[in-house]
Amino acid sequence: MDTQLADWIKDTPDGIAADAILRKCVHCGFCTATCPTYQILGDELDSPRGRIYLIKQVLEGKQVTRKTQQHLDRCLTCRNCETTCPSGVKYGQLIDIGRKIVDERVERPMAEKLTRESLKMLMTNRPMFTAGMAMGKAVRGILPESIKKKVPAKRATLPFANTAHTRKV
Repeated sequence: MDTQLADWIKDTPDGIAADAILRKCVHCGFCTATCPTYQILGDELDSPRGRIYLIKQVLEGKQVTRKTQQHLDRCLTCRNCETTCPSGVKYGQLIDIGRKIVDERVERPMAEKLTRESLKMLMTNRPMFTAGMAMGKAVRGILPESIKKKVPAKRATLPFANTAHTRKV
């Protein structure tokens, strides 16, 4: 793919890496078959190919909007698309570069910032996650159905197996 990176990114390490990745992509569309967000939403901009176009536009100096940020945020970063790409595009690296630049240029609403920081703290801190899951299991019965589906039910603990027996090998 032909790229004309903007002067502010062209000679930076991120710009050089992004340019190399963008040039490898031939927009064949194989990635769309393995992208979960594209499969669910059906929007081309929520596919790896669409996000690559969005990132390319950002790197070429086009206007960055909240909509661009939303499409990049929807990527799960599962990297399934990399396994099906015949050109070997390192999509995970490109989406990280794109997200970093877009986040620098687009202000998030305060409520979203707080939600993202809270989730980051909860999901990356094992003791907090364990405590949160235990709380969720404790009140599972009174949760709305949409949330109840996401909290696993308490499992009864099984007694330890009897390891003493009369058999010999």
